Amino acid sequence: MKTCSLNNFLEAVKPWIDSDYIRDAHLDADGKFVLNFVDGVKNVYRIDDCNKAQLEAVLEDFKEKGIKITE
Repeated sequence: MKTCSLNNFLEAVKPWIDSDYIRDAHLDADGKFVLNFVDGVKNVYRIDDCNKAQLEAVLEDFKEKGIKITE
């Protein structure tokens, strides 16, 4: 698990957003942001400077960019 700010998270995942590398994304029960990649890698991020509504907005943005959002 990686801990970071929302801006750092968005900057870190930016190269993957425009590709077909992310299989799906979701928030886990603890509010951590989970990315599953097509090669089987799973990255979990604890984003420490925002609330759940802001994280859900990021998920919505990912969805609009073609990333599958799971529960």
